[in-house]
Amino acid sequence: MNKNPKIDEYIASSAEFAQPILVKLRALVHQVHPGIEETIKWGMPNFGYKGLLFNMAAFKSHCSFVFWKEQLIKGLDSGSEGLGSFGKITSLTDLPSDTILLMLMKEAVELNKQGIKVPKVVKQKKELTIPGYLLDILNDNEKAEEVFNNFSYSNKKDYVDWIVEAKREVTREKRIVQMLEWLEEGKTRHWKYKKC
Repeated sequence: MNKNPKIDEYIASSAEFAQPILVKLRALVHQVHPGIEETIKWGMPNFGYKGLLFNMAAFKSHCSFVFWKEQLIKGLDSGSEGLGSFGKITSLTDLPSDTILLMLMKEAVELNKQGIKVPKVVKQKKELTIPGYLLDILNDNEKAEEVFNNFSYSNKKDYVDWIVEAKREVTREKRIVQMLEWLEEGKTRHWKYKKC
C-alpha cells in the first residue's frame, strides 16, 4: 500500500464527521489495486494508477468523492452538479455499498490500464453578431476592415460591445470615429493597457 503521510494529516485535520468517511474511502481505494498511489493535488487527496483515478475532499458540512473518468464509468450518474460523483456526503450512509463502490473503482482502474481517455469536448465556435451599420462603416474603410477581420474573436467583441453599448447616438458616432482611427493604426480596443 502506497500511503502518503500528508493524507493522514489531511484526514486528521478534517471535521470530525468527515474523518470516518475519508478513512473508509481511502481503505476501499487501496483494496482495488496495490499499485494505487496517493498524492495531494489542488489541496486534496488524489489517488492514481497510470493516471488520476479519484480524489476526495472534506468541506465544512460535507465530503465529496470524484471519479476522474466519471462519464465513462457504467452505472455512475452523479447528476450532482459539481458536488462529486455521489453528491454531498455527510455520513457513511450517503455512500453506496462497499460492493458497488469497489466495482466502480475497479472499472476506473481498468480504464486507466487500457489507456482510455475522456473524449475532449469540442467547443462550438463563437459567432459574433456585428450590427449592419458597423459592417457598412468597416466596408467603407479598407484598412480598418482588414485589421478588424484579422483580430481575434475577443478583440473584435471588445470593439463591437464598445460601440453597441453607447447610450446616445453622439457617443456612438464619436466611438466609431475613434475605432476607425485605432484600427487604421492596427490597435486593439484596449491597446493603452497592453504591456509593450
